[in-house]
Amino acid sequence: MKRPSILAIASLALLAGCSRNSGTTASTGPATPAAPAYFHVDPATAGSVSGTVRWSGRRPAPVRVDMSSDPACVSANKGPVYEDSLVVGRQGQLANAFVYIKSGLEGKTFEPPSTPATLDQRGCWFHPHVLGLQVGQEIDIVNSDPVTHNIHPMAHINREWNHSQGPGDAPLQRRFLKPEVMVPVKCNIHGWMHAYIGVVDNPYFAVTGSDGSFTLPNLPAGTYTIAIWHENSAPQEQQIVIQPHQNTAVHFDLK
Repeated sequence: MKRPSILAIASLALLAGCSRNSGTTASTGPATPAAPAYFHVDPATAGSVSGTVRWSGRRPAPVRVDMSSDPACVSANKGPVYEDSLVVGRQGQLANAFVYIKSGLEGKTFEPPSTPATLDQRGCWFHPHVLGLQVGQEIDIVNSDPVTHNIHPMAHINREWNHSQGPGDAPLQRRFLKPEVMVPVKCNIHGWMHAYIGVVDNPYFAVTGSDGSFTLPNLPAGTYTIAIWHENSAPQEQQIVIQPHQNTAVHFDLK
């Protein structure tokens, strides 16, 4: 009887090995990162905080902005433009103060809003002067002017950048990935243009209007530090306690 050749035996062993391993070997790709577990507020236990911000010093006289170095900017406005770094009402109501929950929400991750915020360059001026964002929220930067601007957020914690934007250009779409209060913004072409962006990791922030008021609704019951920032005053903080279905009132006096 003929003995099988060494080559034939090796071939049979290879086929047997492939047959045994065919059901156990699978290709693996990169692992898919787990979706973040976002915190959702229970309306049955939520409360709110509201208050007012006043300027305790003398009410300043309006300061006119000199745009004469760019006639196109002068033509883009129907009249004179005044500084909005310190806007105080007749009873001391302070506008453009950034109010936010600074601490008390540790361990909670909030989903960024799906609606972008907008920073518009109109009349060679930033609108609004103070803007709040949540970490990861999109901001659309728009140029509504007939002139070119160069937007320059001077961040220290987030990435600093600057970008030219001509008339009719599409909005610049950006995100800030870390909390930072505040991010100064300027135009490298028109030195009088300034704005501020407050970036926080929760949805509880507001900017006071001309009446100096603010409201932070739908806040989980608990103890928090509420903080306020204004470009012409030192920051202030207060500790507050939020009770279910109740509004907590606070007041800030800046000088």
